[in-house]
Amino acid sequence: MRPRRSLAIALAISILTTVLFAGAATAADPIDDGVSTSPSHQHGTNEGHLLGTGAWGKIDLVGVAELYDATDPDLGPGLIADVGVDPDGDYAYLANWGFPDCAGPESGGKKSPDAGIYVVDIADLTNPTLVNFIPTAQDTRPGEGVQVANITTKFFSGDILAFNHEACGKNYKGGFALWDVSNPLKPKRLAVGVGDRTINGSRRQVADANETHSVFIWDAGDRAYLVAQDEYETSDVDIFDITNPRRPKLIAEYDLNALGISQPELGLTDSFLHDMTVKQIGDRWIMLLSYWDGGYVQLDVTDPANAFLVAESDFAVVDPLFPSITPPEGNAHQAEFTADNRFVIGTDEDFDPYRFEINTDDGDTARAKAATQTTADEAAAIEGQTVFVGRGCNGDTAVPSAPADGGPYVAVVERGLCTFEEKVANIEAAGGYSAVIIFNRQGSDACNAVLSPFLTNDALPVILTTREAGFDFFDLSFDLDACLAGTGINPFQTLDIGTQGDLITGVDPAFDGWGYVHLFDAATMTDLDQYAIPEAMDPAFAEGFGDLSVHEVAVDPLDPSLAYLSYYAGGLRAVQIQCGNPADTSTCELVEVGGYLDPEGNNFWGVETLVRDGVTYILASDRDSGLWIFVDP
Repeated sequence: MRPRRSLAIALAISILTTVLFAGAATAADPIDDGVSTSPSHQHGTNEGHLLGTGAWGKIDLVGVAELYDATDPDLGPGLIADVGVDPDGDYAYLANWGFPDCAGPESGGKKSPDAGIYVVDIADLTNPTLVNFIPTAQDTRPGEGVQVANITTKFFSGDILAFNHEACGKNYKGGFALWDVSNPLKPKRLAVGVGDRTINGSRRQVADANETHSVFIWDAGDRAYLVAQDEYETSDVDIFDITNPRRPKLIAEYDLNALGISQPELGLTDSFLHDMTVKQIGDRWIMLLSYWDGGYVQLDVTDPANAFLVAESDFAVVDPLFPSITPPEGNAHQAEFTADNRFVIGTDEDFDPYRFEINTDDGDTARAKAATQTTADEAAAIEGQTVFVGRGCNGDTAVPSAPADGGPYVAVVERGLCTFEEKVANIEAAGGYSAVIIFNRQGSDACNAVLSPFLTNDALPVILTTREAGFDFFDLSFDLDACLAGTGINPFQTLDIGTQGDLITGVDPAFDGWGYVHLFDAATMTDLDQYAIPEAMDPAFAEGFGDLSVHEVAVDPLDPSLAYLSYYAGGLRAVQIQCGNPADTSTCELVEVGGYLDPEGNNFWGVETLVRDGVTYILASDRDSGLWIFVDP
């Protein structure tokens, strides 16, 4: 635990650097590759399915609403994203996330179907029915942050639908949207495309608001607020006053890394906001933030303009489910307080079940992750002479062809400025390389962190390693503290393109599982226990069975011991907090008590709960079909 400090004070004394931009010179530069925050890089691929036998234990299937035909070649799987439900439990709202490049996978370049929000009448839970669709602007995608809340202020009284704007295509619209859905059949637009328009204090050179991945709204009495994740800024916790929802006003921005919540000594420097909820606990409003490698964080936002740290979690030095693995994965994705506020359940999202160790001829080793298009076998087969090829971006010094003799040759490219896709395409076009190693850039969210680059180009195997490893390949001196501070000297700016470095003698794979679940003591954020489905811990299911990472959690409003997990291709799972000594949280653990996995497979993204007639129902959004409704029998 770290001492409580005012965020306003911490931010005032911190030196903010533009760490989301690799070598960015102006606010108009593109984000360097988007892996840290782009939703298209957090939700994996859809390769195969784990097949089930239906419902078991404390879960029964009630009804299904198929919202589109995933077998249509112009649509394909993966269109559905998050799910929300109105306070009365009469309507469900599901995001049509679409495709991140604004084109369907088999559409031959045609735009994907209009994105927006499906409105589903769930008055009859056994027969949910699509009754409306709220479209977004072209090239705008709602994804993670679909929520409906009742807001009552002097300016507005009724139900507000809030959702995020993820941008793509030439129009590239960001921000968030607020709609009056007091009558879901006749929704009224309140505010669309609203959000912060600056990047770390500098005005953007475009008119659109910053892209956001998730939003959450709450009614605090006389005033109402919204918190939005900001894709473009280090101060990525943006709080808006929406007391007048037609005129949202930005009132606070926070960078939680200014409080030292990350653990760079473990290489966990990919620390940014991903998701958040806000709950009234006693007379205080507590925001629970999932801050990826920064862990799970509680802020007191009773006064949103002067928030302060309440508690935060740390990742263990050794992965609790894989004692041979260090450091752990990080990836704090989404969390909720249990109904009695005694516990927090958090979900770590991880789509790469392998990590790798690079070995060189001078005895050095380095951690690495494979790109999304590179199999574990392909990554493990990488070997050869390293060649520095620069940054690999269009407009930079051209990537040279590999030497005509000797080999094999491995292109070593610096992360930064342009996309991974652009770098790899330029290396492939240069010719002669058998593989690509990308080493991380400078910045507080980079340096010795490793991640899986999102790529569709499958011509060359690609792995990403630490910045220190890139220095080691060419016998250059590395200063981790300066790298994290963004002040390190970059010798690669003067190193000759084509310089040969160490020989890669092998890349050893280590299975470290898919993303799993944590149980925390809410008062201390001590990690009490972890849960994972068996297949996610078995290397036999590492490829070919879909994504076996957990995604989201929804707690049971009536039973503080129960929670429900959307587990992508692992289906829906019900877990129960069981304690050896009810008075001692250290004796508590998460135990699976039910679930559902269809005989033809599922791909659950979102999960929410509602109570009707004293019974808890569970709503889950299947990426490949639509809304599925369950009950605890």
